[in-house]
Amino acid sequence: MLVEINPQNPQPRLIKRVVEVLENGGVVAYPTDTLYGLGCDIHNKKALKRLHQIKGQPESKPFSFICPDLSDISRYALVTNYAYKTLKRLLPGPYTFVLTGSREVPNMMLTRRKTAGIRVPSHPIPLAIVQELGRPLASATATDPEGRELLHAWEIEELLGKQLDMVVDGGPVPGQSSSVISLVDDQPEVIREGAGPVDEFRT
Repeated sequence: MLVEINPQNPQPRLIKRVVEVLENGGVVAYPTDTLYGLGCDIHNKKALKRLHQIKGQPESKPFSFICPDLSDISRYALVTNYAYKTLKRLLPGPYTFVLTGSREVPNMMLTRRKTAGIRVPSHPIPLAIVQELGRPLASATATDPEGRELLHAWEIEELLGKQLDMVVDGGPVPGQSSSVISLVDDQPEVIREGAGPVDEFRT
């Protein structure tokens, strides 16, 4: 099901439709400030397992997830003073920050080191979704079976529509992955260089 939502001013009634799908264990595609993502409620194990199957990756490899704001991140991760200042300066934005997860994070969303990748994208649609849902949204890049990133909602609908419960069309996306930065133990490490500048984190 393809649903068009205004990327600047998401219509509340349409956001509620997306959230209803998520609350019923659905997996949806949605735009971000980097790429289109595939996601589900992080507290729904069945939905997470479906997302792993769609992505063709093992359950031992957790997804990152989207929070609506900085205060929400502190519920799901250990945020030191250094991390807080860094997050406050750079979020919302095209970054995924790796932090030590809190007890609020389901085990399926944690690495063996008990860390989690957390995003606050600078895009009204996913932020409206997580605010309405009241819980984080798992986030995996929308790709075709060969791993090519899908940058248009119609492509996702065409290639993955039968596996998804909804595709949110929010128009074009920039087409570059987020930069992934670990802030664990206040030791910044660039894991992936993407859309967000990373020079300040290089040692």
